Amino acid sequence: MTIKPIQFVPDPILRKAALPVEKITDSIKQLLDDMAETMYDAPGIGLAAPQIGELKRVIVMDCSRDEETNELWQMINPIIIQSSEESSTLEEGCLSIPGHNSEVSRPNWVELRFTDINGKEQQIKAEGLLAACVQHEIDHLNGILFIDHISKLKRDIIWRKVLKEARQT
Repeated sequence: MTIKPIQFVPDPILRKAALPVEKITDSIKQLLDDMAETMYDAPGIGLAAPQIGELKRVIVMDCSRDEETNELWQMINPIIIQSSEESSTLEEGCLSIPGHNSEVSRPNWVELRFTDINGKEQQIKAEGLLAACVQHEIDHLNGILFIDHISKLKRDIIWRKVLKEARQT
């Protein structure tokens, strides 16, 4: 497995829609393994392929706590098929916008369908942190960032800081 460089805003790839995976090949399996290694190294709880410069509809997540056994999810072509009307607000951050967090309101639960790394179709209902994480990562596949879900004022503050930090590097 290889740790891949993470793309940071304002990299334009983060605003592009990823393409569906047509066939699960060894290179797709390797991509998922590399993404997991990159996510754990960062450290983070989720990573979408566009965040490492790959416009493919694949995500990895692990929302387990430090004292828990890892629970790695590797999803190919994930799609939300149903979501709750009720929402929850959680603080979110992003590996592509390091050091910046904000509260984001999302549906409490989502039901999603995806293909696993072995080519098997799966359908699960995600709740709590897992639901927020999967929505965040699927947003990445559609060129959407968590800051798109917050007020314009908060988003502008984060953008100004991000652009200032980018000029200093």
